[in-house]
Amino acid sequence: MQTLTIALAKGRITKEALPLLETAGITPLEDPARTRKLILDTSRDEVKLVVIRSADVPTYVQFGAADIGVVGKDVIMEFDGDGFYEMLDLGIARCRMAVAAPADRVDERKKRYRIATKYVKIARAYYAAQGVQTEMIKLYGSMELAPLAGLADRIVDLVDTGNTLKANGLVELEKIADISTRLIVNKAAMRMKHRAIMPLIDHIRKQVES
Repeated sequence: MQTLTIALAKGRITKEALPLLETAGITPLEDPARTRKLILDTSRDEVKLVVIRSADVPTYVQFGAADIGVVGKDVIMEFDGDGFYEMLDLGIARCRMAVAAPADRVDERKKRYRIATKYVKIARAYYAAQGVQTEMIKLYGSMELAPLAGLADRIVDLVDTGNTLKANGLVELEKIADISTRLIVNKAAMRMKHRAIMPLIDHIRKQVES
């Protein structure tokens, strides 16, 4: 029996992905939100789950520490590597990547903008395509604070309802990309464990389409 390890991005993605996995008979034996275990057994003996930081999911899959990964498209776009296939758009944890700025500085024009973001690769490519000069400031916390504190002119971040932007006096200027959760598969595992992986992917695809 071929074993499978599935890496799930912590938080909202895990919460929304577990019901999909449950339709395939994969249910963690312990609550991922409560247990201190890092590798979780499931109702299928041959399937294990690891719940990790979203930014780490592509790395685990690329190097084969996980056969399958469930992670946001934003993380895939920012990732430097190609050791996996992007197989499915799961249609969950939907949001968008957008540019935002303080409402009172929307019309501000500069030769060079300071952009605060944790998505430096995505933001740099977006502005380069427009021929706009930028200075990237990489942050990990609340992006909305950066323009309020004078650290940056604009931010590039994920936006869901837009309520956080509004509460902090920021407005959305441009959408860069629609974001949702994707299922990725290690390239070597796709060859070596094809008979175990493809029925699972086909089942999940049918659930998503229905």
